[in-house]
Amino acid sequence: MSKPKVLIFAPRDEPPEMLASLTDAGLAVERGDPDWQWVHADHEPAFADAARDSVAMMGSMVRCAPITRRVLEGAQRLRIVAKYTVGVDDVDIEAASDLGVLVCHAPTESNCFGVAETAMALILALLKKVRERDDHVRANGWREPKLATTYLGARISDESPGITVGIVGLGRIGRRVVQLLAPWRVRIIAYDPYAEPARFLLAGVERVDYETLLRQSDVVTFHVTLTAETRFMLDEDQLALMKPEAVVVNTARGKVIRESALAAAIQENRLQSAALDVFETEPLPADSPLRALGDRILLSPHAASYNIGGELRPGMAWAMRSVLTALRGQVPDNVYNTEAIAKWRERFGAASAIE
Repeated sequence: MSKPKVLIFAPRDEPPEMLASLTDAGLAVERGDPDWQWVHADHEPAFADAARDSVAMMGSMVRCAPITRRVLEGAQRLRIVAKYTVGVDDVDIEAASDLGVLVCHAPTESNCFGVAETAMALILALLKKVRERDDHVRANGWREPKLATTYLGARISDESPGITVGIVGLGRIGRRVVQLLAPWRVRIIAYDPYAEPARFLLAGVERVDYETLLRQSDVVTFHVTLTAETRFMLDEDQLALMKPEAVVVNTARGKVIRESALAAAIQENRLQSAALDVFETEPLPADSPLRALGDRILLSPHAASYNIGGELRPGMAWAMRSVLTALRGQVPDNVYNTEAIAKWRERFGAASAIE
């Protein structure tokens, strides 16, 4: 009898000890095609074929081959999809829940807090014109009025209130950004319709609606998952509410922002600037209007959590633990689609798929 198969659909240099733990549990490990992550093409048939006899799937992001309903329906023995990352927007969550397949994510500190630190770095780079000052000196320039920057915090001496930073999404990453901003003495407001009031109180931020946040903020930074509700939540109508001197930071998901509308707002001086680590299409296309904005835009290659000694290793450990737990007939503690648990128990009960 063949061993139960685990498909690593988006491999990312998994440590040997992790692979050994899976094989020691009696599992056969198969690696997906790296092109599924980066090459834009119709990979769904090949992905569905590879997933067909899998009992578990795990990996990072599959940007060019999402885990669709077709892939999930074809994998009749599949119990779990375990991500190394926080985001699950490459998985059809509705289909997984309908089928009783658990989807687990990995909101580890190295991942979440790495994103928060990058968001903070991008905010400071924009407001303090770090790049522009460096370029100016390298071009034999010196101090000029155009290099004056934004003072972030409140000042008692001249009664300056400081800037207002708007946090969209008060989850782990959003709350960490609040913590990092605290010493700067800025006013922080936040919007998250799914967070309980106590979360705002404990974070020490003011709860506002989305339109108020856009109108009042000097910095708007996004920390939401990509859902039908958050897709293009910053579009032409929302940009029209913002201050022309405001800046936008996105380290969440590219399709939270309509890039064409953002580029037009910056080009027409209806918005000061933006910093983006994520994009509608990745890698960023050569003809993207964002590339024509010069130093009004700061671009990063979806690497907010990419840190030496961190990044995905802790997430890999979470994913492996989740896979082994689910295959032993137990519910992991980091299930994203909790609505699938009842159907999962109905299908698999407490039966173990491994020895």
